[in-house]
Amino acid sequence: MPLDGKTLAGIISELSVLEGGRVDKITQPEPDEIFLSIRAKGANHKLMLTTTASAPRINFTLQSKISPLQAPMFCMVLRKHISSGRILSICQPDFERIVEFQIEALDEMGDKSVKTLIIEIMGKHSNIILVNGNGKVLDAIKHIPPSVSSVRTILPGAIYTRPPAGEKSNPFAMDFNSFFDKISHAENLKIQQAIFQKYNGISPILASEICFRAEIHPDVRASDISETNATSLYKAFFDILQADTNAFIYWDAKDKAVDFAVIPLSMYSHHRAENFASPSAMLESYYSKRDETYRISQKTADLRKLITTHHDRGEKKARVYDKTLKEIENRDDLRIKGELLTAYLYMIESGAKTFTAQNFYAENTPMEITLDPALTPSENAQKYFKKYNKQKRTFTALQAQMAKNNEELAYLESVLVAMDTTITDEADIAEIRAELAEQGFAKRKHLNKNTKNKKATAKATPLKYTSSDGFDIYVGKNNTQNDYLTLKFARANDIWMHTKDIPGSHVVILTAGREPTPTAIMEGANLAAFHSRARGGSNVPVDYVIRKHVRKPTGAKPGYVIYDFHNTVYVTPKEPS
Repeated sequence: MPLDGKTLAGIISELSVLEGGRVDKITQPEPDEIFLSIRAKGANHKLMLTTTASAPRINFTLQSKISPLQAPMFCMVLRKHISSGRILSICQPDFERIVEFQIEALDEMGDKSVKTLIIEIMGKHSNIILVNGNGKVLDAIKHIPPSVSSVRTILPGAIYTRPPAGEKSNPFAMDFNSFFDKISHAENLKIQQAIFQKYNGISPILASEICFRAEIHPDVRASDISETNATSLYKAFFDILQADTNAFIYWDAKDKAVDFAVIPLSMYSHHRAENFASPSAMLESYYSKRDETYRISQKTADLRKLITTHHDRGEKKARVYDKTLKEIENRDDLRIKGELLTAYLYMIESGAKTFTAQNFYAENTPMEITLDPALTPSENAQKYFKKYNKQKRTFTALQAQMAKNNEELAYLESVLVAMDTTITDEADIAEIRAELAEQGFAKRKHLNKNTKNKKATAKATPLKYTSSDGFDIYVGKNNTQNDYLTLKFARANDIWMHTKDIPGSHVVILTAGREPTPTAIMEGANLAAFHSRARGGSNVPVDYVIRKHVRKPTGAKPGYVIYDFHNTVYVTPKEPS
């Protein structure tokens, strides 16, 4: 999801409020991040410039970060040259992913001079550079010596040059003839590739959107494009360039961010679009959620590995059990052979290798029985009985082992679902760790004992929602909470819900003596489906029943209950509001 030229143009439009404002404070909380506090038009604004390789960007922010006691050198240079400076202009040259601030401030002699603060948003090559009025680099957040790049040096004293554009050109400078000429001569390129490789600030996603609006397949060879198709492409391209700034994040059915954009993306019409008041709000939301997801993913990596290891072991056991069952599925034939041999002992000759008996269990159908010639007929019969009894004991033992293994597999799957759908903070992680240790899947030493960390020791709480007609609905975040909600928190006449035969959270609708409405039932069912392994599915079955008909078998794993007298509804889960 690159921050392309169109998105950057939307951000610059938003930043126009800073023109005429003054730089009040400069901090560098991270090695690749600058915060500027700016007073403009009677209000304070906080601007973040970050060059982190995974998410370079510039936007207004509400974040607060602690700065190091000793300011880094680049931060000191910025304070020296632009602190208290007035922002004259903010621009995006040639629709590139570059923002230039013209800032007027006093120099060492007390004279006014104009410096240019530049942020280049180019993935791992992103940079923040301060340039003086003569075009010389005063300093940069990342130094690029000749040994690193022979094309472009970024060091104090070097002349600043923009990143090489190659064959790309400014899309705002194109007309139809130049567009058609450039595209039609893009040899060996697909049309989508030609658009983003020939014009500044156009990402692959934006190029795909242009093709989608023009109703031209993105894989068509650029050199094969007709003038009529080029006209459609040019119009779609021009409409996107001129489109008003909005702000959207598109989410798929599994609640995963697909992309963000400052224009409506027609090709994502089948995805849920979340609208934001500004591009900055969009970026803040997207990256905060992504960072939170990444942080939780990092903190639960060991748990996932632990659970996956136990789950894989359980599946391996299940395969062994199935194989053994297959091997002993004809055990009754052993008993029948033993009984037939016993019945026909007087007819069997000593030393015989086989004997054909009339099977009186199957309408006297002949059955050939293999014999050990070294044994007597009676001993052969006893051999079959012994083999039968052994397989019978194996079958009985397998039933208990399979039931236990299946229970553990279902439990582990429910924990994985909880980790995927309901974890929101470290308290949830700590509770799952404790639960796994209690069930013998993790050692006690793996529990978080850092009592100084309030987040780690805080008690996790179930999710709470309110239906559109006023019923309180609670969702368990893990199996411990599921047991608490169902067995202790809910009252006898409250409504209990769960996806049918699908791992997921317990959901409880508090009725407070009222009859639950169809609206509350359906909204509760949506919550149950959304917080289950079937989150991305459709027509998900959800059982619901009065709480008094739900019970927990003695010795069952956390979260496991049985119920009867239930009803079932079907929902296609959507993210709850």
